[in-house]
Amino acid sequence: MKNWTYTQRAVATGTAGLLALTLSACGGGSDASGDGASGGGDDVISVGFSQVGAESGWRAANTKSIQESLTEENGFALSFSDAQQKQENQIQAIRSYIAQDVDVIAFSPVVESGWDAVLEEAKAADIPVILTDRAVDSEDETLYESFIGSDFVAEGERAGEWVVENLGDQELNVVELQGTTGAAPAIDRKAGFESAIEGNENIEIIASQTGNFTRSEGRQVMEGFLQAHDDIDLLFAHNDDMGLGAIEAIEAAGLTPGEDIKIVTIDAVKDGMQALADGKINYIVECNPLLGPDLAEITKKVVAGEEVEKRIVVEDQAFDQAAAAEALPTREY
Repeated sequence: MKNWTYTQRAVATGTAGLLALTLSACGGGSDASGDGASGGGDDVISVGFSQVGAESGWRAANTKSIQESLTEENGFALSFSDAQQKQENQIQAIRSYIAQDVDVIAFSPVVESGWDAVLEEAKAADIPVILTDRAVDSEDETLYESFIGSDFVAEGERAGEWVVENLGDQELNVVELQGTTGAAPAIDRKAGFESAIEGNENIEIIASQTGNFTRSEGRQVMEGFLQAHDDIDLLFAHNDDMGLGAIEAIEAAGLTPGEDIKIVTIDAVKDGMQALADGKINYIVECNPLLGPDLAEITKKVVAGEEVEKRIVVEDQAFDQAAAAEALPTREY
């Protein structure tokens, strides 16, 4: 199956920072447009979207991009629900969208497994499904039309390659803050990082634990790491928010993040980029959250009966301290 990169377009955001976003549409089955999925006329495409939650700055930016792209003005009637990181909430939302007979269902799966039954219900109702950000592990690829998102394995590999190239000539004790257990980015970023450092005897992961992609749990788990180990050289965090929480724990322990403990993260949201520019993080691999424009275009193609690629990989970058300082003034998320 051919993989390809779909050109990522910027979404106009005005002057308000994405990280200050208030998710007014949070809560099961709430409607972002205010009109419900069935309103808008014959030419309007009704879309039911189930978001993972609001666990991070990345997720806030992702939600904003989707809500700003799937608008009435752009030909959509969007129903939006926040699953609060619970798979059962997403399944309930998807079944609600099936009952509403929306034109398209889109969602970012909380975890990889356990979707076949509800996706088969959508297929039986002749409602196409589009996956965003995270994939599912179903063997039946007819249950969804397309996946739009990043290559999480490549992100982990890129982080590991930087560690090997820049620090691999010295002994490194690494601790790892994993994302939500069972989530595609957590599984794939871990696999990619381990693949990149494999064979380098100087680098050893001495502790690895989930922080659920949240800043608060990132701090809590890092506190545990610091209590259990007095020889930590590097932290690999599966997202910026956990890394930022870990920075708080490192500083509270009287250590200097970025110096006493090197830090590599993934996402490249503004708070993370600022910490990188300030020298508290050493390297960040981007995971682009601005998936709304691509979701809007693919949705229109699916409804029109046009063929779409099964996997659409968005373009990601990576940043060191100098690159972060240069990018920050115009950063959209």
